[in-house]
Amino acid sequence: MGHWWYRNIIEPGKLPMLLALVSFVTSFLVTRVITRTIRAGRGPFKNVTPGGLHIHHVVPGVILVIIGGFGAIGSARNGFGAALSAVIFGLGAGLVLDEFALILHLDDVYWSEQGRKSVEIVVVTAAVVALVLGGFVPFGVNDLTPEERQSRGLVVMNAAGNFCLALLALWKGKARTALFGVVIPFVALVGAIRLARPGSPYAKRFYVNRPRARAKAGLRAFHHDRRWTRRRRRFEDFIGGAPDPRPVPLEKPPAPPE
Repeated sequence: MGHWWYRNIIEPGKLPMLLALVSFVTSFLVTRVITRTIRAGRGPFKNVTPGGLHIHHVVPGVILVIIGGFGAIGSARNGFGAALSAVIFGLGAGLVLDEFALILHLDDVYWSEQGRKSVEIVVVTAAVVALVLGGFVPFGVNDLTPEERQSRGLVVMNAAGNFCLALLALWKGKARTALFGVVIPFVALVGAIRLARPGSPYAKRFYVNRPRARAKAGLRAFHHDRRWTRRRRRFEDFIGGAPDPRPVPLEKPPAPPE
């Protein structure tokens, strides 16, 4: 175990990244537990509202990210300062991304349907960082042999090609595939060659005069969403809590007779 730890974590300088990932996940989970207890009206925690102003936890998160980021830049790679900065950065990043939906919509949508985006971005971020820790190299160059890695041209061509495939997958409306394709070879290729999702920029551009392709893409997206959306939402609700139910719109009263 000690040899594995040194060989895979200490020697390649991945300890700060591991500490940042652990503190990031811990910060997010602890924050969700606290917010859920506040929502339920239990426990000693309350919203921070000095002078009637609600201070969202993204505010201290941004401060911690700035402190940890600048601390990491000014620290040695394997020193205590780098480890401490990584922990601070991870704690801040967890607080910031827990309110990603608020930043995106510029509205307090924490417990709404739009608030699911925060849980999604946290899960995807943690998964990508874990893949990098496990040895996956961004832009898909991890399948090259040591001899091939000595050729800078080959490495650049491989990275550029995989990055372009990831961009194509993103253009087709497959954001998760594109993101994971940046670090896992061939994932971006699959997303790039398959049909685009309906409503994506690619579909709007190339499926306008192709009704069969448009219909096939819609049918595939329907079956995919029916299979996975419910499972994903259950997982997100388990981690972050279920959003508030949507209010039922009231029927308009009939107009009075003239």
